This record gives sequence, C-alpha cells and structure tokens, in this order.
Amino acid sequence: MSEVDTLSPGLPQALAEIREDFLALSISDRLQMLLEFSESLPEVPDGIVPDDAWEQVVECQSPVFIHVDTDEDIPVIYATAPQEAPTTRGFASILVQGLSGLDRQAILAVPGDFPQSLGLNEAVSFLRLRGMSGMLSRIQRQVAEAA
Repeated sequence: MSEVDTLSPGLPQALAEIREDFLALSISDRLQMLLEFSESLPEVPDGIVPDDAWEQVVECQSPVFIHVDTDEDIPVIYATAPQEAPTTRGFASILVQGLSGLDRQAILAVPGDFPQSLGLNEAVSFLRLRGMSGMLSRIQRQVAEAA
C-alpha cells in the first residue's frame, strides 16, 4: 500500500502531491498545468482493451471512456479522451497517473471530492469537475466489482 496524505486520510501520496502542485499556483497557472496533464495522458495500445470493455463517462461533456484491468493485484487504469478536449484529457491523465501502481484498497479509499480539492473551481465549470468525479466514480466501481 502507498503512503497516504496526513491532511486528507485516504488520499494516496501521488494524488496529494498533484493537489499540492495545483494549489501552489495561480488560477491561470493551474489551467496551464491541467493542459500539461492533458498532453501526458498515456496512449492505450491498440487491442489491449476490447472495444466492449470501455465504459463511457456520461457526466463528461466530451466522449471519455474508462477501463480498469483488474486481473492483477495492482489494477491498471486506461482512459481515452479526444485531443480537442484538453480539460477532460487533463482530468483523465491526473487520475490515470495519480492512481497508477496503487492497490485496490488505496484506489477505493480516494475521497470522492478529490476533484474539487484541486482548486480549479474558479477556473473550470462545475460540469467539468462533475465529469472528473464521474471518472473517479467509474474507476472505483470497476475496482470494487472486481474485488
């Protein structure tokens, strides 16, 4: 199990560090950082996830799909979002990178309000933050169902 943030019990260290990085910036710089995350969303190799295994995140304004490979002790999270949706890609990238390498228990312990803790409330719409919450919810549900 990974280290957890003492300020937010249940928040893995990687997500705590991402949150701290966002909160240390001005609002405009937070948007720039979100765009940088969008550019680092890992590509999903063709054929690694069957077409029927993707789950659409309907809370997102852009077509976002999530799949969690739960065959191993450490789940692997995959996400796809169009290049022309950088905010959505950024949110997906934060979750994929921040949850990477964590065991099931650590993923399930992430507080549902994590997206709201990034300090982006003034920079992006409530609907966009709701989309990230939807992504987290789908990831946690897929992990829980496989446990």
